[in-house]
Amino acid sequence: MCGIWALFGSDECLAAQCTNAMKIAHRGPDAFRFENVNGFTNCCFGFHRLAIVDQLYGMQPLRVKKFPYLWLCYNGEIYNHITLKEQFEFEHQTKVDGEILLHLYDRFGIEKMSTLLDGVFAFILLDTANRKVFLGRDTYGVRPLFKLLTDDGFLAVSSEAKGLTEITHSMSTPAEITPFPPGHFEEFDLKLTGKVKSLRMGRFHCCTEEPKHASYNNLQGLGTGFELETVKSNIRILFENAVKKRLMAHRRIGCLLSGGLDSSLVAATLVKLAKEEELQYPIQTFAIGADDSPDLLAARKVAAYIGSEHHEVNFTPEEGIRAVEEVIFHLESFDITTVRASVGMFLISKYIREKTDSVVIFSGEGSDELTQGYIYFHKAPSPKAGAEESVRLLKELYLFDVLRADRTTAAHGLELRVPFLDHRFTAYYLSLPAEMRAPKNGVEKHLLRESFKGMNLIPDEILWRRKEAFSDGMTSLKKSWYASLQEHIESEVNDSQLEKADKLFPFNPPKTKEGFYIRQVFEKKYPGRSDWTPHYWMPRWIKATDPSARTLSIYKPDKDE
Repeated sequence: MCGIWALFGSDECLAAQCTNAMKIAHRGPDAFRFENVNGFTNCCFGFHRLAIVDQLYGMQPLRVKKFPYLWLCYNGEIYNHITLKEQFEFEHQTKVDGEILLHLYDRFGIEKMSTLLDGVFAFILLDTANRKVFLGRDTYGVRPLFKLLTDDGFLAVSSEAKGLTEITHSMSTPAEITPFPPGHFEEFDLKLTGKVKSLRMGRFHCCTEEPKHASYNNLQGLGTGFELETVKSNIRILFENAVKKRLMAHRRIGCLLSGGLDSSLVAATLVKLAKEEELQYPIQTFAIGADDSPDLLAARKVAAYIGSEHHEVNFTPEEGIRAVEEVIFHLESFDITTVRASVGMFLISKYIREKTDSVVIFSGEGSDELTQGYIYFHKAPSPKAGAEESVRLLKELYLFDVLRADRTTAAHGLELRVPFLDHRFTAYYLSLPAEMRAPKNGVEKHLLRESFKGMNLIPDEILWRRKEAFSDGMTSLKKSWYASLQEHIESEVNDSQLEKADKLFPFNPPKTKEGFYIRQVFEKKYPGRSDWTPHYWMPRWIKATDPSARTLSIYKPDKDE
């Protein structure tokens, strides 16, 4: 996890422009570097490093003797770099996982290179010999990437949009800053002036396709066909493989643990594999909540059961309210549920950075979208509709849950790992018949739960625990974080302000006082950038005015419903 930043064809003084790169310094607290590109005086790279793999040679832009004309800045982890190195008999100069990109690009070109990468990544690759610049981003956009491209060909790229908002350029109109689309690469011609011209944008992977790199990794025991026992066994094998490959690190590994199904399965599998791999330290798990919150109690149970070194972070609504503005600054989003759910994750990440030595943090993100975990899936008109909604949510993860998970951890220099979004695991799960994946007997994620039944991986009561609205799970039973936040907002926003919301914010106008409050903060931090949040996250198939599960009539349905 780190911060990448680059300019191609800047009209302004590079030294002045480079101050913008410091706005993403939190992503890489270990070291930073700026480097001008030889022969292109108005092109440069900026890099903030969080050292996870190869402490010695991991600085970027990465360059190796064999390819003096290639420059690489990337953020992410390539889990199959050793497999590919052996498969194609590449001779590596470093132990850096990203070096594989240079060899693959040299041999196969950009498109095949991208399809062979098993991991999470955002990259900027410069080929000075052929005068080309390439950008790329992983299937789900787990790693962020933004670009600014002016009409006259000045390109600026950054891990977070805040690294681009004050970039100056010769155009009189402000240039758009757009998130780079997940699962795509873009190829640019690099002119002698350092300016670029976009040649093509290509999609190299989609969540419903089995990734090309799967053919180089033969997993033992995978069965064929949709017989229930075969499917359950495959889910277990692929999920364990997803966790195992993510153990690649020279820094300490920990895990977020809310006490819900997803984080509990990740934490339990992580602890099991850490013992098998003989890691030299116990796995730390982290839970956040008020004293009597359901999540804290459930997480405590799971931690005791799996034998992790467990940490509890106490959360008060006052702390949460104080953190909201800083959270919105890091998120670069005004989506209501994203902001609401980010506060706890932001505070727990702060604790991990300040009080422990865990840097690589596992979490259960992506499972709700993949396995139809949201309560509203009970109201899907058909299994087919549920399956289509699942794919839609996965494709939009980079705007919502994955954005939240990346920014709240990166704000404190931590690296997030999300095994539920493993390419191979998600492609397999989405290939199953829609009927198998739908909620069953009033229980969401039924197939996932069923797959781990009788495995003794986590306590049975956790395996079948209903989904909590995040804002309920982590706060006191006496008064939820949601209720405390609403009270605070009542004192900040009045009825007449909300009535004028449509005029004040014509794009995506807020419908609630909370939405208005969040939008005001966002506009203060990022004026005129409302297009970064193209729409609000909302449940489907029910008349919802608020994204929280706690406001739905079907929240906490009876088991026999």
